[in-house]
Amino acid sequence: MYQINFSRPVSVHFIGIGGISMSGLAAILLKEGFRVSGSDAKESQLTKWLEGKGALITYGQSAANINSSQDVVVYTAAIHPDNPEFMAAREAGIPMLTLAQLLGEIMQNYDMPIAVSGTHGKTTTTSMLSHIMLAGDMDPTISVGGILKAIHGNIRVGSSQNFITEACEYTNSFLSLAPKISLILNIDADHLDFFKDLADIRRSFRQFAQKLPRDGVLIINSSIPSLEEITEGLECRIITYGAPGDDYYPVHVTYNELGFGSFDLMHGQACLGHFDLMVPGEHNVSNAAAALAAADLLGVDRKAMYQGLCSFTGTDRRFERKGQVNGITIIDDYAHHPTEIRATLKACLLYTSDAADD
Repeated sequence: MYQINFSRPVSVHFIGIGGISMSGLAAILLKEGFRVSGSDAKESQLTKWLEGKGALITYGQSAANINSSQDVVVYTAAIHPDNPEFMAAREAGIPMLTLAQLLGEIMQNYDMPIAVSGTHGKTTTTSMLSHIMLAGDMDPTISVGGILKAIHGNIRVGSSQNFITEACEYTNSFLSLAPKISLILNIDADHLDFFKDLADIRRSFRQFAQKLPRDGVLIINSSIPSLEEITEGLECRIITYGAPGDDYYPVHVTYNELGFGSFDLMHGQACLGHFDLMVPGEHNVSNAAAALAAADLLGVDRKAMYQGLCSFTGTDRRFERKGQVNGITIIDDYAHHPTEIRATLKACLLYTSDAADD
């Protein structure tokens, strides 16, 4: 596989550079001095943003966009083998990387790459941890699967050795990543257009956990059924969270009239502090516990942990309150899996009518 080395910038061409994930990785490479070109169907805010950073972008995809000056070509799963640029790159013998492979290669250029996985809650937990790291002045590079207001988009290019990203299980793309710290929030039957069944999904998460090096750390939710099937025999350090007896777990959990949780976080027998959330639902207490466990491992001080969580008010389309119509509160939420819909409805039950009137 072609290796991306920040100390040796090369020329990289992106087929479909205007995609939200592709544009983010292109921005990271531009920051590191790589020569970036790309193509897309039409101009957009993202392509104009990249052009402002120095990317050379062509609108419309053509074999003519591929040339011998390009050292590697990057493409997504949406690009088919009959794409003219894909065919031209292959015929020219130019090395090619999938989006996930490029992300994995980029991660290897950071001392502390962190990957947040799970069939539910990846975007929210990645965003929570990002807020905490920003509050702790850790200057992380961030790649998140939603629009995060704190970074005005889905990507932030920092100057430290900290890199945090979502790790998506769909099409086993997370198996191309190279984390030092991995979080597994949950494992559920999802993406059954790709996976055969739940057992197949669990095998992939087991493989993802096995990718951690001996000096790596797995932070995992203890409520995952048959947890030992995922963790048994791993050489890395394992940290559990969620319930009493785990390494980290919330106690004294309460909810206000908006459904926002408050809790004390325990680390063994010690209390790390009291935390107040600005997002609703039991599932977000669990997400916050995972983010705080990672932050504590990274050495973030407790004041920054608290400030980071308090400043997180959600990402777009995650229990996003749109307003009221004829006394009815309108909530926009991305939930589309039965488990996610159940969690969203439970959050709605915590969200009282009095709060909706405020």
